[in-house]
Amino acid sequence: MANKHKCAWCVGDSLYEVYHDQEWGVPVYDDDTIFEFLILETFQAGLSWITILRKRENFRKAFDSFNYKKIANYNQEKIDSLIQDASIIRNKLKINATISNAKAFIQIQEEFGSFSKYIWAFVDEKPIKNKLKSANEAPANTALSDDLSKDLKKRGFKFVGSTVVYAHMQATGMVNDHEINCFRYNEV
Repeated sequence: MANKHKCAWCVGDSLYEVYHDQEWGVPVYDDDTIFEFLILETFQAGLSWITILRKRENFRKAFDSFNYKKIANYNQEKIDSLIQDASIIRNKLKINATISNAKAFIQIQEEFGSFSKYIWAFVDEKPIKNKLKSANEAPANTALSDDLSKDLKKRGFKFVGSTVVYAHMQATGMVNDHEINCFRYNEV
């Protein structure tokens, strides 16, 4: 894959390149993976994505393999242990948001049958395929991410501003923002 053209944002860091080549922009329809990305995007707010990727396995361990049913039931003792865990981002607001987001996630599952059905309805169940010549052309947010962000907030989610939501849409393949000359553009 070293000879193939990749989106400029990932080039030069092997972890970024593996993430780009294998995950970023691939449509995700299973609730477990969607929730994992929601947690990671929540913690990414205000930080670089590479920081989160480097701590991803630490997050997986700290947050019970991203099991939203367990997370929704975290008690104060668990919250305190997360706040003391130097291997993750120790932001009390983001930790508490993750717990409330797990609860809201479950409520959406109950209402729609799955979180995937809910979130993919915003793009009519199929990825939006943009035509970016350069990663610099990718927007930070769109009217669609604004709408989804507002709806998530209305349903009790926290740390899901429009920029975070758009990044989530890119990561989970709801939006294909690979550069048009990237080898992944037509693969995802």
